[in-house]
Amino acid sequence: VTLAGGAIGRAIAPAGASRGSHEAIDLRDGDTVDSELAGLGVSLAVQAVQTEIADSLRGLDAANQTNVDTTLIALDGTPNKARLGGNATIAVSMAALHATARAAGLPVWRMLSGDNPVRLPLPEIQIFGGGAHAGRRIDIQDCMVMALGAGSFDEAVLMTAEIYAAAGSLMAKSDRLAGVADEGGWWPVFDSNEEALEMLVRAIEGAGYIPGDQVGISLDIAASEFGSAAGYTLGLEQRRLDSDGLIEMLLGWIERYPIVSIEDPVAEDDHTGMARFTAAVGGRVQIIGDDYLVTNADRIAEAVRRGACNAALIKPNQAGTIT
Repeated sequence: VTLAGGAIGRAIAPAGASRGSHEAIDLRDGDTVDSELAGLGVSLAVQAVQTEIADSLRGLDAANQTNVDTTLIALDGTPNKARLGGNATIAVSMAALHATARAAGLPVWRMLSGDNPVRLPLPEIQIFGGGAHAGRRIDIQDCMVMALGAGSFDEAVLMTAEIYAAAGSLMAKSDRLAGVADEGGWWPVFDSNEEALEMLVRAIEGAGYIPGDQVGISLDIAASEFGSAAGYTLGLEQRRLDSDGLIEMLLGWIERYPIVSIEDPVAEDDHTGMARFTAAVGGRVQIIGDDYLVTNADRIAEAVRRGACNAALIKPNQAGTIT
């Protein structure tokens, strides 16, 4: 996006390996065009940017982000950005924001926050990949750590790097290491999901830290990936659970391991299960809605009403625009 004053903004649309069914559509070419990328190309989304979107935004005030985004939403005309593609609209929306920030001489975070005070979140970083990130070698999608005792973001990253190195060494010695998963965590060879938690505790201790005090465990269960109307199937252990059974298993893990955060503990439309899980441990564990909330204001409001989740993972690509 280029402004009249010469400022340029650039942005890239993110895409998740696993996606909630209620989020904005990530438009791919599929069978509609002659594609060399097995249908995963984005020429249709690019064409939308170069034609309809460009024509509709040319001449608008880029500093009015709400108007830019409202224009994109009206132009698409669908509730989930299916016509133009949420990947097309979010890339343009973010590029407009970056251009405006550059013109104002401000970093994007300050452009968004104005004079409001801000805090840098504590990072949650993957040590073991699983689910869609590692060929479903384990059912848990992300086994992460949070450096609870860190005094700065820099120290949190350093502590995590030491745990990552310790985990790799332990796995290699026990013949549990198959490589690196697609988000950078180790690709594990475990016999059960709980073995991943046991190894994570050993890695924290191996790096010289105290589990539950200096370092906590964060899990992305991504339960929609192995859930269906018939229940939840743990492929690694060849076990089938109903919602109550899955919740009971996770509550048992929380009692036995220093778990401080769990994302999507049940499937995206298991409202009763999410409310039950939140009621059970929401006072002491961060319960994040990702696939469950998909950065959707209406779903977040409904979750508040139901008492489901106590935290939201905000991904602009799930909504399709910044505002």
